[in-house]
Amino acid sequence: MKNTLLKMAMSLLLILFFSCKKDSDKEEKEIPVKNSVAEHYNISILLDLSDRISLEKNANPTMEYYQRDLGYIKSVSEAFTEHLKSKRIRQMNDKMQLFFNPEPKDPEINSIAENLKITIDKNNASKEFLNSITKNYASSTSKIYQSAIKDNNYIGSDIWSFFDNKIQDQCIDKKYRNILIILTDGYMFYDNTVIKEGNRTSYITPELIRKNGLNTVDWEKKLHDQDFGFIKTNDNLYNLEVLVVGINPSKSNPYEEKVIRTYWSKWFTEMKIKHFEIKNADLPSNMDKIIKDFILEK
Repeated sequence: MKNTLLKMAMSLLLILFFSCKKDSDKEEKEIPVKNSVAEHYNISILLDLSDRISLEKNANPTMEYYQRDLGYIKSVSEAFTEHLKSKRIRQMNDKMQLFFNPEPKDPEINSIAENLKITIDKNNASKEFLNSITKNYASSTSKIYQSAIKDNNYIGSDIWSFFDNKIQDQCIDKKYRNILIILTDGYMFYDNTVIKEGNRTSYITPELIRKNGLNTVDWEKKLHDQDFGFIKTNDNLYNLEVLVVGINPSKSNPYEEKVIRTYWSKWFTEMKIKHFEIKNADLPSNMDKIIKDFILEK
């Protein structure tokens, strides 16, 4: 009798063990695993070549702002290369490009930018090509900034118009993970794109913030109640991720940075951009990990 009960107990334990194992296996199979390595990246860099990079108007003894930009670009190109090296050659089909808006009048700058539009796939991928990307971007973008500074003809920053007219065609591909890196101090202004609709504008300047009374302790309530902000240009940018780097608010208004961040955040949210970050003009060594984490997040 005891042997019979013992056998029954062991049989029951075996049944329970294999039943639990099957359920566990089923749960493991149902957990979705994101294969980020196989993703195709489409990275765009939008440069603000306004007077924010002027060595006279915005000199910085610690590190000039154009030099910070070059450091940020280096981090972007390194992240792009790291992503490529994590894939097999047959998996590669990735893009990186650089834009300005408006385009500089110097044809040499535009020519350099055109050469920085690269596509890497199984047909042209090589160890030499991958290792040359960061060096090529560093030297070419350095020439762009040096030329712009030497020219000393800063025509402004028309980022709003870029989102209105060019973003869909130039920065978004349905088959890719689309990432836009914007290097700017957070202000926007271009003479040919000055639009105002109620309290919404296509631009933001220190003068506008001061004029609208957003330089006092109740700035947030006023901004919300009176609907200050950028004019919305799109409402379907759900397939775009944006990292803004270089925010450099005027020191004359203690609330300036918060106002700038709120303008940009409100704009991105209204355009259905689900993933975005807005960062200050910190030293490149401090921004390196932040930039790479944004691009390489798994």
